[in-house]
Amino acid sequence: MTNTVAQNHRSASRALRNSARIQCQSVLRGAVELLLPPACACCHEVLESGSEEIVCGLCTSRIIPLTLPLCARCGHPRLTPNVPVPVDIGSTVAAPFSPCRWCARLPVWVRAVRSVCRMDQGAGAALVHALKYEGWSRIAGPMARRMARLNFPADVVSERTALIAVPLSATRQRERGYNQAALLANALGELWQVPVWSDVVQRVRSTTSQVRLTPSDRAANVAQAFASSSAVANRLAGAHIVLVDDVITTAATLNATAQVLIHRGARIVSYVTFGRAPEPGDRAVPDLDLEQD
Repeated sequence: MTNTVAQNHRSASRALRNSARIQCQSVLRGAVELLLPPACACCHEVLESGSEEIVCGLCTSRIIPLTLPLCARCGHPRLTPNVPVPVDIGSTVAAPFSPCRWCARLPVWVRAVRSVCRMDQGAGAALVHALKYEGWSRIAGPMARRMARLNFPADVVSERTALIAVPLSATRQRERGYNQAALLANALGELWQVPVWSDVVQRVRSTTSQVRLTPSDRAANVAQAFASSSAVANRLAGAHIVLVDDVITTAATLNATAQVLIHRGARIVSYVTFGRAPEPGDRAVPDLDLEQD
């Protein structure tokens, strides 16, 4: 009887302490929001009271999608009105398709590439910059929600085995505190209900920034920068892997990462990114005759 009373007393004490802690946390959170109201990670304007979002509605509305029509394989805007729109090549990667300058950058084992938005207009570049350089890790959530709605070919949706983020070097990840591609992959994996494999491929050497490099220099810069252990070969055998990164420019980094996966037994690879860098000749406005196709 005495033990029961003591147990009840301890349970009541724990409940009171928990209640007091929750109340204190609520008061402190309210004080912080009063003194430091939450701001949009993109434009830094104060968000509406009680908002759970980290990006304001105005910035979200200023994310400019890629200009239609898009290549069915590489997802890039048709460069000029005179270049035919490639037809969907189905699940046969090596099948012939109409000319596309951007597709020429992709190895034959890349099935499809999709990106959310342009990086030269609108708020897309600001969101990527906030995630990558300003420490706004929570912004990966709303970015991944946009990525989850991208229109991939049906065979990619049905076959995708796992998501893999393009890895950072250990030095850069320590400096940044996280791998932005991994944050996007984890959020996207939850939305797609697809597993995320974080132990399959590693960056084995640091590379210089790709920003000011030519396409050929980019490829040389990331050559042999990635590796994968033979221990993961069984997992990769016959798999359709979707590689995740924040931005695609020339596809050099994604191609170098994917080559390692193919070498270890993956059957095919697709790419998904939030942003896509512009190309000379890209259309700035949609082709209205084909926009509804």
